[in-house]
Amino acid sequence: MDKLITVNVEGQRLQLPEGTLIEAISDQFQANGRPLIVAAKVARSLRELTTSLTEDVTIEFIDLSNQDGVRIYQRSLLLVLIRAAIECFSDIHLTVEHSLNKGLYVEVHYERPLTDADVFEIRQRMADIIDSGELFMKERVSKAEAAQIFEDLRMGSKKRLLDYRKSDYINVYSLGWMKNYFYGYMVPSTRYLFLFDLKRYADGLILMHPDRFSQFTLPEYLEQEKLAQVYRESETWARILDVSYVYNLNDMIVSGQHPEMIRIAEALHEKKIAQIADQIQKSGKRVILIAGPSSSGKTTFAHRLMIQLRVNGLRPVTLGTDDYFVDRAHTPLDENGEYDFESLEAVDTQKFNEDVTRLLAGETVDLPTFNFLTGEREYNGRKLKIDADQPLVIEGIHGLNEKMTEIIDRQTKFKIYISALTQLNIDEHNRIPTTDSRLIRRIIRDHRTRGHSAGATIQRWPSVRRGEERNIFPFQEEADVMFNSSMVYELAILKKYAEPLLRSIDETCEESIEAKRLLKFLSYFVSIDSDQDVPATSILKEFIGGSCF
Repeated sequence: MDKLITVNVEGQRLQLPEGTLIEAISDQFQANGRPLIVAAKVARSLRELTTSLTEDVTIEFIDLSNQDGVRIYQRSLLLVLIRAAIECFSDIHLTVEHSLNKGLYVEVHYERPLTDADVFEIRQRMADIIDSGELFMKERVSKAEAAQIFEDLRMGSKKRLLDYRKSDYINVYSLGWMKNYFYGYMVPSTRYLFLFDLKRYADGLILMHPDRFSQFTLPEYLEQEKLAQVYRESETWARILDVSYVYNLNDMIVSGQHPEMIRIAEALHEKKIAQIADQIQKSGKRVILIAGPSSSGKTTFAHRLMIQLRVNGLRPVTLGTDDYFVDRAHTPLDENGEYDFESLEAVDTQKFNEDVTRLLAGETVDLPTFNFLTGEREYNGRKLKIDADQPLVIEGIHGLNEKMTEIIDRQTKFKIYISALTQLNIDEHNRIPTTDSRLIRRIIRDHRTRGHSAGATIQRWPSVRRGEERNIFPFQEEADVMFNSSMVYELAILKKYAEPLLRSIDETCEESIEAKRLLKFLSYFVSIDSDQDVPATSILKEFIGGSCF
């Protein structure tokens, strides 16, 4: 008789034959109304559904309500898209760029622009592959074999990145004839990928797939032209620096060219901030609102913008929104019954609007100070009066939401959206998500300034992301201008700070899965050991320390 093992799953204790696949168990638990199961946690490690179980274990399913599940779905769907596109147009080449319009923007390199009919043909071929239920197969190949695969498929950046891989072997996925390397796991077969869409956009395609916030349907397609423009600008910067992929960055570091690259990257930032200051001066607007997601570098950006405004002859004054929190007793609660300080209702917007309106009118205003120990707003004689040549610079997560400043005339407001929109990709098909860069920044800063462990920051991150989805991202297209705070070299600097913090997370902790993923991601980078070339005014110094601000 087959040897039996005990599998604990969702409160049930199952006796199953040794070698049972996780997929066979997940099929029993994939009930109607439950998000699609695409992977599982086994002994605090992420495992594909094709994993066979050989000992007593407890498993926890990963579905599309989990960001790891969304990544697996998206990654698998990408391989289907790449194969389908080549089967429809043999000389086509696709490069995965960034999130856009609630989907993933994939740039098309072909002899002519694609038509709607072309996109329909690719979409239909994807549907046929998905309907066939083809299996995703994983095999371990040598670096030499992988290099030949990538060369045959014209994947130059994948081949070059192999030079920096320490292991002599690499896991390659196959879907029929197509072989490719992806940074992470896949679903077992195409039958999982029944929900998708493909749209023509600019010089490429938007690949639509479910996310954590729309697990059973596709998210609503949303035009984000201002965000797209910032990404196009970032691509131009990458060309100026001659760094589009990680291997380009690694080559520069190994050859000792990175100090010059750092100086150019910082100069591009300074030039952009100066241009924004010029726009503000030309507009004559006096209320400058700065908003963006966590760890975007808003504080340093605000300081540098104020310097440039002073260069233009203006005398800016800052006003903090945190001092306008409602008393703790009136703070709204989130879905877990905890104080939701990121909600707009946590701010006394009426009082804030009244004070700003009076300041613009030249009146003297008695400003509040919020006492975070008592949870109450206090007045301690802090007064402010501004002149006509003094704009107000206001940093806060709700700055782009018109409800935050609804009493103030729209014509006097200049809105700035700032985020770390990574322009560097690992290779043609493996991108660096903006959220990963920001999370690594925050892990380092939280440890340095608050003494928080990497595990604590990772544990808090999903809640931070939910707040951003509610309070920041829906309003980003309201901005008059967007600023990308990412620097092409930063992960090579952050690596030496982040790795020991991530390695310190105990493997028995829930957060160890995310730590392992981030460590693997950072392993692609050659480290810049010295920070001496990073200027004290750099946004990066807000996170690693040493900022002059």
